[in-house]
Order: sequence, then structure tokens, then C-alpha cells
Amino acid sequence: MQNDDDYLDPFPEPVEIEITDIFDLHTIPPRQVKPVVEEYLREARRKGFRVVRIIHGKGIGVQREIVRSILARTSFVEDWTDAPPDAGGLGATIVRISKFTGEEF
Repeated sequence: MQNDDDYLDPFPEPVEIEITDIFDLHTIPPRQVKPVVEEYLREARRKGFRVVRIIHGKGIGVQREIVRSILARTSFVEDWTDAPPDAGGLGATIVRISKFTGEEF
């Protein structure tokens, strides 16, 4: 028998997302963007990605500012910039990540 919580949350267990060099935030609920982006950056670095693209959408820039505030306080993020027009332009951010040495975590 299914309880009410199961009915309201069709995915009660965490959903694992494959870590690639491109992360699209369109599928992430706004209230979860901060922790999900932080974890994505850690995992992308562990996997050895030195450059990633975070797609946050153009909109009015709220998601972009959330992402960039996270980038600004993440010690292993070297820098970031708007994606080129053919890779999302203002709707995506290209992030350079320092090499993972295995000692930070």
C-alpha cells in the first residue's frame, strides 16, 4: 500500500545524475540549485574535468547569479565566463576548475 508521502513525491530516493562536463539546471527545482551545483562541481573535479559548462538559462538572470555566487566562493574554481553564442551565450557559464589532487576531500 502506498502512503500519502509516496503519492506526493514520486522519487522518494535520491536520483543519481551522470556527471559530464555539461550540467543543465533546467531539471533542478530552484530551491535545490545551490546544493546541487556545489555537489556537481565537487564531483566534476573528482572526475578530472578541468572545464565544465553549467546551463542556467537566460531568463532575468536569477539562476545565473546564484551559480556565479557559488563559483565565487568555491576555492577550486579558477575562473568563469559566459559561454560562446553557439554554446548557450548568456544562458550558460563556462567554468575552469583546478586539478584535483585527491587531498582536498
